[in-house]
Amino acid sequence: MKARYQYRFYPTDQQQQLLAQLFGCVRVVWNDALAICKQSEKLPSNQDLQKLVITQAKKTDERSWLSDVSNIPLQQSVADLGVAYKNFFDSLKGKRKGKKVGSPKFKKKIGRQSARFRIGGFSIKGDEVYLAKIGNVKPVWSRSLPSSPTSVTVIKDVAHRYFLSFVVEVEPIQSHAKHMSIGIDLGVKTFAVMSNGEKAISPDYSKKDRKIRKLQRKLARQQKGSKRREVTRVKIAKRHHQIADTRKDFLHKLSTKVVSENQAIVLEDLNVSGMVKNRKLARVISLQGWREFRIFCEAKSEKLNRDFRVINRWQPTSQTCSCCGYRWGKIDLSVRSVLCLNCNTEHDRDENASQNIEMVGMGHQHDLKRTGSDCQTRNA
Repeated sequence: MKARYQYRFYPTDQQQQLLAQLFGCVRVVWNDALAICKQSEKLPSNQDLQKLVITQAKKTDERSWLSDVSNIPLQQSVADLGVAYKNFFDSLKGKRKGKKVGSPKFKKKIGRQSARFRIGGFSIKGDEVYLAKIGNVKPVWSRSLPSSPTSVTVIKDVAHRYFLSFVVEVEPIQSHAKHMSIGIDLGVKTFAVMSNGEKAISPDYSKKDRKIRKLQRKLARQQKGSKRREVTRVKIAKRHHQIADTRKDFLHKLSTKVVSENQAIVLEDLNVSGMVKNRKLARVISLQGWREFRIFCEAKSEKLNRDFRVINRWQPTSQTCSCCGYRWGKIDLSVRSVLCLNCNTEHDRDENASQNIEMVGMGHQHDLKRTGSDCQTRNA
């Protein structure tokens, strides 16, 4: 299986200028190729596009500066456009899983910039990475690469940070799990409540979020195209990345702990896109990263040979007693503790839901018919 390893690096002033030139050339080649595709009745092949927007364009006065950068990222930009169109058509035909993918769009100068080098355009020499026509850069090696990379993507994000993203082949790891299974109920106040009784509290993003909203109001008052507006925009981007980095660090540590200790991981299929339509909870839900946590758990389960399962979102996990299986029905979100009078057991709402998620995921559902309809359940 393939994995991506990302490292930050700090280019010199000269390298920043060379990288800016490279990003601009990659962006122009993409936009020129996309313009040709939109004007053509039939989608041209990658080879025809490369001849038009790279080989022939270099011979013109308007695009002669394309020769100043490495040819490999330019060719890769055209290949990426072909992949983008393939994903778009597969999404229209229903061959691609997940949400529908839109048609490729033109790239802008302001925003995230990237350029991809294949084998032949880069090499690793000790602690340094050589990039064609850029020079040697020294990333911060936070961890070692498990194998030789097949490609590297140079990234400059909106906060003006530079990264090297390597694609490598990794083999699944055989490791022994401490527990057979675990069910996880995701929430807002408590990020995750697990069926074994453990709870995971997410970091507090409120202070940084308030600062972002303050800066966004300032940005709205500033004149478009001004230097001060650009400074404010970068400040907002940096604040967003601080939240994203804090959240990603928390989710990586939690998902690693969960997957390494349990053979089967069971989550609930949450309708996040529908939940964020609630204007009172949209911002808080968006900051949690439920979808990102699910992606991390699924990827790490594949790497460690774990069984990752997702149960149906319509399962009444919060409406059923995990001990006797009696279904008491829907209760308000403000009710955090429930007493089941059928078996006289008091449940924490989230712990009860996580235990039901585990049972449903492992195929051990209660026989709901055995509990009488005259039984009552009251809020504790």
